[in-house]
Amino acid sequence: MMDKIALILLIIGGLNWGSVGIFQFDIVAWICGGQTGIVSRIIYTLVALSAIWCISLLFRDNAEKSDSNHAQQQ
Repeated sequence: MMDKIALILLIIGGLNWGSVGIFQFDIVAWICGGQTGIVSRIIYTLVALSAIWCISLLFRDNAEKSDSNHAQQQ
């Protein structure tokens, strides 16, 4: 569950950075009252924490996931 939440936040962050890079428009800042607004800062922090969490995905053993998926299917 935590992996999915982190990935969703990273997708939001990636789309936001894409809009900044392509259109020079920060969607999060626009929705939440500027880059220095407290809500914007919370969202930016959550995206950063999600990125840190997702680093662990690179180092997880895929065999554990395969075994748990196989057990769930039976």
